[in-house]
Amino acid sequence: MRTENKIYITASEMASLLGVSVGLAYKIIRKMNDELKNSGYLVVSGKVPRKYFEKQWFGLAQGVM
Repeated sequence: MRTENKIYITASEMASLLGVSVGLAYKIIRKMNDELKNSGYLVVSGKVPRKYFEKQWFGLAQGVM
């Protein structure tokens, strides 16, 4: 499956994309999931919605939550 079609980004994928350790990627995901949870969204542990990640990290805003 191509990454454009995946809804969630995983820690290993995020680590590779950002050039950080997998452990740090999990910390980033945990923080983003806490933000989403506090906004009333359901979250999946160890993953974060790709569009939300792109908006938060890169400032992209096309069709984001």
